[in-house]
Formats: sequence, structure tokens, C-alpha cells
Amino acid sequence: MTTPDAPPVDPDLLAFAVETTRVAGQLTMRYFADDDLAVESKADGTPVTVADRVAERWIREQLEEHHPDDTVIGEEEPVYEGTSGRRWVLDPIDGTKAFTRSVPLYSTLLAFDDEHGPAIGVIALPALDQVVWAGRGRGCWFDGRPARVSDTSSLDGAYLMSSSYSHWPEASLLAVKRAGLHLRTWGDGYGYALVATGRADATVDPEAEHYDVAPYPVILTEAGGRFSSLGGDPSPEAGSGVASNGVLHDDLLKLLSS
Repeated sequence: MTTPDAPPVDPDLLAFAVETTRVAGQLTMRYFADDDLAVESKADGTPVTVADRVAERWIREQLEEHHPDDTVIGEEEPVYEGTSGRRWVLDPIDGTKAFTRSVPLYSTLLAFDDEHGPAIGVIALPALDQVVWAGRGRGCWFDGRPARVSDTSSLDGAYLMSSSYSHWPEASLLAVKRAGLHLRTWGDGYGYALVATGRADATVDPEAEHYDVAPYPVILTEAGGRFSSLGGDPSPEAGSGVASNGVLHDDLLKLLSS
């Protein structure tokens, strides 16, 4: 959680994070829609490709060069424990299943936390050539334009994204259907980008790793929305993710908990 009176993040650090994420995403495009792409299964059953590993290595190399004292947490390599008290959290391909099926809605994610809390969040969408980013006190941006959440005020008719409805409890899925929400998927980072830019009203992932959702607290806050777990915890380490335009957030959490 962000501390009171936290200062705006350094704009040069924000520019570094955006460019590093953008380039890492571009590296994945070398392997996108490649008929010869090999897909492996990790110990937890999730897929991984050479593109995941190449992109993560690129980001880590940039951090090793420019911020060697910072902690680095990623999906494909072990945690690097720094000494600065600052940390970077990355997911080289969020939506590897989409990537392996040549669906262009996967993303490359990078987040930065300092002693005041979440400071930077970046969502690069390489196959769409789009980037959504935010810095604490610097606003949220979509390809250089200010980004804002929607002004939808009712769950009935709101657009709800999710990375997969197969992981939802049946009672929760039935509740949102009965409440009149429009359900859409192929979410992952793309769904959160849609919420931050006002093109969708909310996204929910009942199960989420830290690196899956690390950029979203600052992105949603700077876009005028809200991020939390299903239990209302604003930390991206709480095991689930809910992003909304803020207006709908409490009603959505209540609906899902019922």
C-alpha cells in the first residue's frame, strides 16, 4: 500500500521502465505465430516458451546494468535479492496460452515498488503495438495519451473481463450473470489495460500470482480506478485480482462474496 504523502516517481525511472518493457515485448514478436515454436510445461502445469525466457532475460539484464542493487522478482527465473529496499516484478509473457495459440492479446508486464509502495506499472501489448503505463503522481497513459477509467455506475450492463472463467466458483459466475454484467475473456494483462483506459469496466481473476498483477495498483489508481484482491486487500500479493473503475468496486466485491 502507498504511504501517505508519497512523492511522485522519478520521470526518468518511469521512462526507463516503459522503454525496457516495450523492447522486451518486441523481442517476443520474433516467436509469435511461429509454427515451430516449442511449448514446454512447467512443474505447475503452465506453459512456457523460449519467448518467455528471452524477454525475461532481457529485462533482468537491463536491471542488472542500471539498477543492480534492486530486488528482481520474475516468473521464469529465481528471485534476485537486492540491498536497496526497492524491487521490480516482471512477467515476460502474461497470457502464454494466448501467445501459443497466436492470439495477439498477450502482454509483457513490469512493476516497480519503492519505500513508499507501488510506484510504476507497465503493460506492453506487443502484437497490438500498444503500451499502457503509469507512475505514482504522474498519471496513467495509453500510447502517450492520458488514460482514464469509465464512468459506468451500475453493475447491470457493465463489461467484465477475466483471464478465464474456468477458474471461477460456479456461484460467483452465476451471480455476475444474474446481475446483468456482460462477460468477456481473453483477459490477462489486456483485460486490465481495457479497464485502465475505460474500454471495459472491471476485470476479475480469482487466482493470480504476484507477477500477474503487480503493475495494476498504480495503474488503476492513476487512471482513477481501484485494484484489490477479492477480499479487498490492495496488495498484488493477496492471491487474486479485481480491477474496476472504482465506482463499481465495492458492489462487485460484495456480489462476488455473496
